[in-house]
Amino acid sequence: MCLATVYGRKQEEESILIRNASRIDVEGTAIRIRDIMGAEIVVEGAITMVDLANSVVKINCSED
Repeated sequence: MCLATVYGRKQEEESILIRNASRIDVEGTAIRIRDIMGAEIVVEGAITMVDLANSVVKINCSED
């Protein structure tokens, strides 16, 4: 099973949005991320990088 840590960036600040992400769905600018326990978050933005070898996903989050 391939799980990832998802990082979000707003301006110059980057933080972990969710650990052990098992599924990511993109619906326009909405990105729905689910972890292995079924917890789900939705962020607005764009995926900028996916590194499957190191289990990292990076998202540029939209400004609120």
